[in-house]
Amino acid sequence: MIAGITLEAVALVRGGRTLFEGLNARVGSGRALTVTGPNGAGKTSLLRAIAGLVRLASGRIAFEGSADPAEARRFHSHLVGHQDGLKSARTANDELLFQARWCGATRQAALAAAERLGLAPHLALDVRRLSAGQKRRLALARLLAAPRALWLLDEALAPLDAGGRALMGEIMAEHVAAGGLIIAAAHDPLPIAADTLDLGR
Repeated sequence: MIAGITLEAVALVRGGRTLFEGLNARVGSGRALTVTGPNGAGKTSLLRAIAGLVRLASGRIAFEGSADPAEARRFHSHLVGHQDGLKSARTANDELLFQARWCGATRQAALAAAERLGLAPHLALDVRRLSAGQKRRLALARLLAAPRALWLLDEALAPLDAGGRALMGEIMAEHVAAGGLIIAAAHDPLPIAADTLDLGR
């Protein structure tokens, strides 16, 4: 279980360019953090570093409540990128079940997530036939199907309409109320109360 995340003097370098350095932040249980900044500031890279996919140039990322960072990343966190990462030739149902089972969820939990996100009527369609918002809700379904403490969201709400954003706001509020953590890279404000880390400063 992850009770909090602390960034200590974190620096990231990509393509020989320093994105930022000396970054300090903490996100505790039941809190959300919005990471803002212009394009190229390092928002996506920071999320990927927290997920263990990008190596730090210097500094440290500590997961409170878990002695093993690899275990915390593998079993207690979700990363939803700004691209959906879906197989367009699969049906929405097959893609949902693949993603859910990869994360350790049951079929029942996956279908319940689809129902909550309004996807149940569309599960027989090929992914390529879904709208952008439906694809994003399909990508987000694993957050509900396989509950994990830490959600790392990279512009995850961008393709959603007003109704979809409101629904995700409810789901995100429930997650933090239950002690979960959310770190979201975003240009627009999240639909829940959140602290802000501005990489453009």
